[in-house]
Amino acid sequence: MRSFSIFWRFSSPRAAFADVPTIKGIPVYSEFDRPANRRHPRELFTWASAAAPAALLFWMNMDPVSAEEVTTLSNSEKGKDAHYDVSLSRVDDGSVVSNVHTTKWRIFTDNGRDYFLQGKLEEAEKFFLSALEEAKEGFGERDPHVASASNNLAEFYRVTKALDKAEPLYSEAIKILEESFGPEDVRVGAALHNLGQFYFVQRKLEEAQKCYERALKIKGRVLGFGNPDYADTMYHLGVVLYLQGREKESEALVVDSIRILEEAGQGESKLCIKRLRHLAQMYARSNRRDDAENILKKINRILELSKI
Repeated sequence: MRSFSIFWRFSSPRAAFADVPTIKGIPVYSEFDRPANRRHPRELFTWASAAAPAALLFWMNMDPVSAEEVTTLSNSEKGKDAHYDVSLSRVDDGSVVSNVHTTKWRIFTDNGRDYFLQGKLEEAEKFFLSALEEAKEGFGERDPHVASASNNLAEFYRVTKALDKAEPLYSEAIKILEESFGPEDVRVGAALHNLGQFYFVQRKLEEAQKCYERALKIKGRVLGFGNPDYADTMYHLGVVLYLQGREKESEALVVDSIRILEEAGQGESKLCIKRLRHLAQMYARSNRRDDAENILKKINRILELSKI
């Protein structure tokens, strides 16, 4: 028995630091330095891994949940069509739900994504709104598909800065998921991570911290403490703690998140390099110039090896 749902996650806009430290006159940029509004629109919505900055995560969960099932398209190296070979969706009681509304839900979700990637935000919003209504009609008001559609629309509003519209959608998605799967399910963890990013972009650091901490606990239990998605939430929590002035705790989390990526064979990935750059910036801001320089040397070695 497999249940089918779709989540998208747009990762958090980069936090803006007042200035950028330098090592030997060279700026030390972290992944948070370049404002999101200065990037090309398509850069915001490229397929990437779960923790990639300004990335779009297309997440399809199957029951039972496993680490392999909470992966991105880029990680699985599959085209998007590979995930659309399921014509009927099963819910937890084993019944099959397939009707005109569920079909429209899938089509409208796809259309919303496509328009979103094209930067046609008005059209994208209309399709995401329609997808939510069709999910309610086709699956029922409290079905996990409704949570997925709510989360998608909330993420759209977060990225487009319509924050007042986003928060109730996040909250409703979490409530439905908790009712459907229990409060410790990995889907709840993913939704909490998204809500944490929603609070983070508003600099509501205490609220973001609580969401990330709960999401981290869930992901660690379900996915394992060496899973890159667990490391993703760990890293974001580390960023929040850093902005709260809790530098030692922040450093421990950021370093550990990098270690997990390295042990998972992602030590040369763009994602890992960006985290290393952020760590170098943290060291530079704390006047730990030698530590920062060592990290920069490590980054250069990785980049040199990638050219071979």
